[in-house]
Amino acid sequence: MQKHSFPLYICLASLLFLWAGGAFFSFAQRTNSADRIYLIHADRLQQDNAEVFGAQRLNGKVHFRQGAMQLRCDSAVLFTETNTFRAFGHVHMTQADTISLRSDSLFYDGNSQVADAYRHVILTHHKRVLTTNRMTYNRMTDIASYFDGGKLKDGTTVLTSIVGNYNLGTKEAEFIDDVFMVGKQYDSLKTNHLFYNTNTKWAHAVGNANIFSGINKIYTEDGYYNTETQEARLIFDTSHRHRPMITYQGKTMQGDSIHHSRATGLSRAWGNVIIKDPKGKRYLYGDYGFYRDSTNLIPPKSKRPINSEAMATGPRALVKDFSNSEDTLFIHADTLRLYSYHLKTDSTYRVVRAYPHVRIYRSDIQAVCELLTYNSKAQRLTLQKDPIVWNNNRQVLGEEINLFSNDSTIDSVYVDRQCLLAEQVDSVHFNQVAGEEMRSYFRNGEMQENHVNRNVLVINYPLEKDSSILYQNYLETTKLRMFLEHRRMTRLWTPAAEGTFYAIGTAPPERNRLSNFTWFDYVRPLSKYDLFEHRTKRSGSELKASVRRAAPVQHLHNNTAEDSASATPQEAYPKPPTQTAPISASKASRKTSKR
Repeated sequence: MQKHSFPLYICLASLLFLWAGGAFFSFAQRTNSADRIYLIHADRLQQDNAEVFGAQRLNGKVHFRQGAMQLRCDSAVLFTETNTFRAFGHVHMTQADTISLRSDSLFYDGNSQVADAYRHVILTHHKRVLTTNRMTYNRMTDIASYFDGGKLKDGTTVLTSIVGNYNLGTKEAEFIDDVFMVGKQYDSLKTNHLFYNTNTKWAHAVGNANIFSGINKIYTEDGYYNTETQEARLIFDTSHRHRPMITYQGKTMQGDSIHHSRATGLSRAWGNVIIKDPKGKRYLYGDYGFYRDSTNLIPPKSKRPINSEAMATGPRALVKDFSNSEDTLFIHADTLRLYSYHLKTDSTYRVVRAYPHVRIYRSDIQAVCELLTYNSKAQRLTLQKDPIVWNNNRQVLGEEINLFSNDSTIDSVYVDRQCLLAEQVDSVHFNQVAGEEMRSYFRNGEMQENHVNRNVLVINYPLEKDSSILYQNYLETTKLRMFLEHRRMTRLWTPAAEGTFYAIGTAPPERNRLSNFTWFDYVRPLSKYDLFEHRTKRSGSELKASVRRAAPVQHLHNNTAEDSASATPQEAYPKPPTQTAPISASKASRKTSKR
């Protein structure tokens, strides 16, 4: 028996060789040599015709190659007829030293060059790592896909989703369903559809998306976010339901498009911009605007004050202030700026600046000017460059007007230089008071007192009990105090003054109107909708700014030639001649009376 076993073994081996050779020859005819899978090494090889005809079981340090692809595993089943194999245990596929795919098991089709990897799948491409439990990698298209949840790690950026596709050639990835991205400094993004480029670091969210940048929350339906620079670019078109919006600790910004940078704390918006500050009770509108917040730029434990700045420009720029619960203040200008200082402290205050073409409306007060400044700390509203303020039937103008408030209600008004208070009695007659300085005091929104100083001129029409007008008063003095009740003057006080009473209709024309009187009702804002209709004063009615010179500097020592050469213009003026003889008291009084 032993004598014939060796020839039988030789016979069986020859038949196996002829079968394998024939199968290999027929397969080689159908498969291009470039697409053929080569077995480089295996510790053990076993033919298994019972499972699948032509299958070969390989064990121990199995090594396959197809083109630039190399695969190693603990064991495998090679199907030479179909040019495929199954790999098990510590599967590791590599290609061109740039791609590494590890898994517990893998099925590879050499004809389509598609690999299906299972369990603990890790795909490494340069420094990018894609992990999942099931992955399909197509070497022809260079696309790796998963459908049961996966994660892509790109430096400090981590993206997770239910479905994902990663193109190793273009370095672009697509994520679908429950997408969550975490970037540098824990910035994050949530959406259901996201495109991400690992080369440029830009992520493109399609559909509802929330971006968390520091303390800021961003909502968009079409937005881009850069994980490296921490910039966001948000877009809106008519196909979307909601415009992009950024939220900053209670404040919000909306616009047709928004650009946000966490590094600078600056957010810019274009088109129908709305910046809301419900806590500060102010809204800001414009065609273009920005908001800057230093919160993200200051370390959490730092004691440095947190400040913010907002701006809006455009033909429809508007500030809406509803700090007065009974009435809302509207301010329009070509440019509006809001500053907030010392946020999150007991010393918080805000400053508003508006310029030019400023128009203000509230039911109890209206105003126009070219430059406005409001300081909530001082509760002062300052109007400059041709300012005019209206309250009921009164008009106030001067070179500078300051309105002081108490709990958002007018407390007092201070007017500096070229002051004029005009009150309309009827369509023809106007009470008028002019001077160099004017202070008005209010109670419950009604004027109670009016103080005027220096070069005071008065024209007024006292009303009889039946509201008829019988007399006209003209007055010149140095000081004036007016007291009012229920919008009517009840008392008038003045030191020595020169004045004349005229029967109505008998005063000379120059005593009916003061030289700087003009009734500017045609530029007065009539409603909040009238703010955007800019109207200019008629030519020649603008105030001419008064010249304010500094007092000459006086020296206690004699001037030398060197002192005169280096003196300022005021110092270099010649001194007035010394008075050689005193003026008598009678002459002095006559000079004063003439003045």
